[in-house]
Amino acid sequence: MITEELEVGFNVPAKVGMDEADIQTPCLILDLDALERNIKKMGDYAKDHNMRHRSHGKMHKSVDVQELQEDIGGAIGVCCQKVSEAEVFVRGGIKDVLVSNQVRDPAKIERLANLPKMGSKITVCVDDVDNVAELSAAATKAGTELNCYIEIDCGAGRCGVTTTEAVIEIAKAIDAAENIKFTGIQAYQGAMQHMDSYSDRKAKTQAAIDQVQEAIDALTEIGLKPEFISGGGTGSYYFESNSGVFNELQCGSYAFMDADYGRILDEDGNRIDAGEWENALFILTSVMSHAKPDKAIVDAGLKAQSVDSGLPFIYGRDDVEYVKCSDEHGVVSDPNGVLKINEKLKLVPGHCDPTCNVHDFYVGVRNGKVETVWPVSARGRMY
Repeated sequence: MITEELEVGFNVPAKVGMDEADIQTPCLILDLDALERNIKKMGDYAKDHNMRHRSHGKMHKSVDVQELQEDIGGAIGVCCQKVSEAEVFVRGGIKDVLVSNQVRDPAKIERLANLPKMGSKITVCVDDVDNVAELSAAATKAGTELNCYIEIDCGAGRCGVTTTEAVIEIAKAIDAAENIKFTGIQAYQGAMQHMDSYSDRKAKTQAAIDQVQEAIDALTEIGLKPEFISGGGTGSYYFESNSGVFNELQCGSYAFMDADYGRILDEDGNRIDAGEWENALFILTSVMSHAKPDKAIVDAGLKAQSVDSGLPFIYGRDDVEYVKCSDEHGVVSDPNGVLKINEKLKLVPGHCDPTCNVHDFYVGVRNGKVETVWPVSARGRMY
């Protein structure tokens, strides 16, 4: 939690005890009740389905949010995408960290190999035999042990191997190497998470499940059965958890939700932000100009959010619409001229992950009062 020496309006948007109406904008606010319900719901689901849940830290980049996911959601650890991001969580006291990505730069590998000295279990993804030797050499030099997941490209078209033969080759190399250990497979189908249709997402996930099962069978035959099969996201976790193949989930956006995820449909054809999950993250913004009678200008523009997945929508309002943005301005269509200067609106961002990465703080609100202010601990940690 942020301490009292910070100055509201200069280096922090709010302090504990303030009224929500006095928060400086634009900034990120968290509805703590909704956040806690989302986290507990996913935790209960994972427990009921005998799944480990490793929450994805690349979404929130916050040690405080991760601690909440572990405390009330039963998360067993965190996923990170970069070594510097992982280091923030390790230094923050998180004891089980997966770098769900490849690490090839020698300097980054050295830092990764030294992280276990801080008391955390470290796992990293591998998709190349040469990387096995690099990780082994660094861990041996550091006197530590790194765990390895072999990454399978099951449809995202990014990192990961595509054949069972490649999985076997890498697993054997890890098994023969010093100071690294083969512990699992990562198979995250990121490309299908945002597909609107439930049946389309199910079909894509089933293809991934079949691909992973083939690899597991082959590994088991040579005595290298993986302990953990990790994957699944907010748009697919119910498929992986009922597959009989996966035993670890990597969900992230469920905790906050955003406009792009919110529009995808559940099995009954309902938006997933209309019952399955709640919007907990908002960009709080203020009306700064209404010189045109049918148009209001707010202070949340491009610098306050990412619009790669579309514009935000205004939460709880159907009489006004966020229609355009530039660096410092957001344009809100207000055909009836209902908005007033300094009136605050809650925007649901199009894409929560990169939006969180452009802010320094989360302002946690409950019952109209600021209850906590959390730093976005790993903001900018992209190396």
